[in-house]
Amino acid sequence: MYAITGGQIGGAGAAGALAATGFDTLALVVACTTLIAAGLSLWKLAPRLRRKS
Repeated sequence: MYAITGGQIGGAGAAGALAATGFDTLALVVACTTLIAAGLSLWKLAPRLRRKS
C-alpha cells in the first residue's frame, strides 16, 4: 500500500543529483580559486634557480 516504485536515488546517483541544484558553478569557482592560491603560495616558497653568467 505504501510501496515506493522507482524514483529513489542512492549511492553515486545522489552525488550527481545534488550537483544539479545550481550551486555547482559557485563550488567550481571556489575550488579553482583555492587551487590557484595554493599553487601560487607553493611557487613563492620554492627556491629560485641560480643561473650561471
